[in-house]
Amino acid sequence: MPRVEFREDRCKGCGHCILVCPVKIISFADRINEKGYKPATVKEMEKCIGCASCGKMCPDLCITVYR
Repeated sequence: MPRVEFREDRCKGCGHCILVCPVKIISFADRINEKGYKPATVKEMEKCIGCASCGKMCPDLCITVYR
């Protein structure tokens, strides 16, 4: 089963991953990370298709995709 991991401590909340996700499962978390940003997160991991679009778009290399 595909899944993604976000290094929320490094996320600046740019939202690029949210825009490119074809199944629209990425959103901003309700909490604030150490840097003062709302990090991106996935709430419905079972819907992930493992396309890696989010990881390719992340400018800070915060996302790892497992297929």
